[in-house]
Amino acid sequence: MALNIINQLRFTRREFKKGFSGIEEKDGFQRLLPMNSIGWIVGHLAWHEQFYWLTRAQGKILVPEIIDQVGFNKPASTPSLKEMIDFWGEITIASDEYLNNLSLKDLMNCMVVKGKELPFNIGTMISRVIYHYWYHNGEIQAIRQLQGHKNLPDFVSDDIETIGSFYLDE
Repeated sequence: MALNIINQLRFTRREFKKGFSGIEEKDGFQRLLPMNSIGWIVGHLAWHEQFYWLTRAQGKILVPEIIDQVGFNKPASTPSLKEMIDFWGEITIASDEYLNNLSLKDLMNCMVVKGKELPFNIGTMISRVIYHYWYHNGEIQAIRQLQGHKNLPDFVSDDIETIGSFYLDE
């Protein structure tokens, strides 16, 4: 059985996916300043998952092109939403292979990257990714409202009560 914090990450990803599902490619490209495009946001979260769970944890880079396109501190870009969704799916599946093998004890450990221990533990890293998702989820909804989208999805609506027991404590 997965750790509760991993289940929270999965729940958060599911809610994030609701935010970009059904968006047309042209809307995914649009950048409403000062915000980034929806394509950038999806790619940026893919970059975070790759950076933490693949590159830092395992020394792997699954999708190198997202590093310069949507990585931290890189110039703004307007990548293809479809392409970023595909990368996000590929990276989160690969990330789960690592995350599924974590134990409760592992969450307290700090990763060692290039011979140096990071100053925060793996549990904190997972929490940061979860919170980062929620930040950008709100940003996607603001963009969609400005684009005139109707019938936006509800977040943490009935899902938390109807399927929440799967994601929360046993």
